[in-house]
Amino acid sequence: MRETLRYLWNRLRAAGRGLAAGPGARLRDRLRTFARARVTRVVLVLLVGVGGAGVGVAAGGSVTTAIGPADVQLSLRPALQGETVVDVSPLGRLSFDTHTGPLRIDARIVEIRLDAAEEIIDDPDAINRMAESVASEVRDGVIRMGAHALLFGVLGAALAGGVLFRDVRRTAGATAGALVTLGAVGVTAVGTFNANAIAEPRYTGLLAGAPQVVGNAYDVVDRFEEYQEQLAGLVGNVSTLYQVTSTLPVYEEDDESTVRVLHVSDIHLNPAAWTIISSLRDQFQADFIVDSGDLTDRGNPAEDVFADEISDLDVPYVWVRGNHDSTSTQEAVEAQDNAVVLDGEATEIEGLRVYGAGDPRFTPDKSADPGTEDDLTEIGELQAQSQADADPPLDFVVMHDPVQAEPFSGQVPLVLAGHGHRRWEETKPSGTQFLVQGSTGGAGLRGLETGVDSPTPYQASVLYFDRETGRLQARDDIDLGGLGLTSAQIERHVESDPDRDLEPEDEAASEDSSPEASPRE
Repeated sequence: MRETLRYLWNRLRAAGRGLAAGPGARLRDRLRTFARARVTRVVLVLLVGVGGAGVGVAAGGSVTTAIGPADVQLSLRPALQGETVVDVSPLGRLSFDTHTGPLRIDARIVEIRLDAAEEIIDDPDAINRMAESVASEVRDGVIRMGAHALLFGVLGAALAGGVLFRDVRRTAGATAGALVTLGAVGVTAVGTFNANAIAEPRYTGLLAGAPQVVGNAYDVVDRFEEYQEQLAGLVGNVSTLYQVTSTLPVYEEDDESTVRVLHVSDIHLNPAAWTIISSLRDQFQADFIVDSGDLTDRGNPAEDVFADEISDLDVPYVWVRGNHDSTSTQEAVEAQDNAVVLDGEATEIEGLRVYGAGDPRFTPDKSADPGTEDDLTEIGELQAQSQADADPPLDFVVMHDPVQAEPFSGQVPLVLAGHGHRRWEETKPSGTQFLVQGSTGGAGLRGLETGVDSPTPYQASVLYFDRETGRLQARDDIDLGGLGLTSAQIERHVESDPDRDLEPEDEAASEDSSPEASPRE
């Protein structure tokens, strides 16, 4: 009997070991694999939901709302850093560190309502009345924007889940995960919102001058009324510019018979100029840009990086060296893919033949003899002689100093120049027209030396050429008020005789023995 019981016990133990090594082990392995697969599926579902929500927020998280005299587009988009960015082109941008979280709020002026703009321009007190309603208008717009972002985020998550999984449960899980994530991000942004960040903006573009006018962030509280006046001035500037351009006759964008050329000059290392140039290029659909020199102020290697902004303009950038630009500056400009540097040669752009040459002087080098105007004229005479028999003939010449271009009078229909920081125009008896540009950079740092009582305006012009004849048909002169000013003006000039004949300077001078002296600085 004892042997029988021992035998049965051993058989049961063997059976138990077999069960543990067989179906039991497989069951445990399956349970572990299932658990790991479930975690993977949950993570995948959440990632799809969050990704779809991000696409939905970027695609539909925007509204257009009325704020003061403007229709403003408020947009919510995923970002690495939580901030609020206010775009007031062509004046620049304001950025505020208003909240924490992967969300960025963009505010962009879509349209200025002319009736409201005219009221602000005509009645400065209107800005105070507007301030009473702006806060509620902004709050309502932000609430609508948040609702749109939540709705489109959920729809984006549901759509992404449905397309990728084709399963109701997983799609519902992706949508629920996105909803929870959006809610958490929204609560974080609201909970960390810092209203005091409004007093510490980061300025770019023309708005970079605002701190210099008003003072630093600590002065804002003490000088709030002055700060409010400056902000009102900026609103007035934008309103005026929109008002003028809305009534200005324009050449059709698809008119292939017209070449649009944006003429700028004397930027003098002012980064605000790039915002102006970029905005004018877009607004007037310029085919290429002509810069008649003095891009920098000292021409030293440290300033060369300033030329890198040229490559962002995405159109040909024709440039000649000014008396404040060095050969190092010229090399920095030549390194830009879209730059066309002219230094004693001609080129063809958009069907127009253009000749340009750099200024032989370098003013920052105090040890060098800058020479006289007669020396500059002699250099110009040699350059004019080299192009006397140009075939095809030149359509216009670009020089920095108009003195250097004087010998081209009677030889070309148009000369573009700069140097004097003041715009002027003259048509010589020979038929050659001189268009001398002001400073597109507000004379740079030297523009600040004159103070707010007599600031140098930011000036540029858009030139309209007939593609077939190469002759100038019209131009728009753009003026933006300098430091501390809020003026904005665009004036259209139409050429009365664009196809006028050219005469040699000597013959023209004999017909008019006492021509008026060129207004030059």
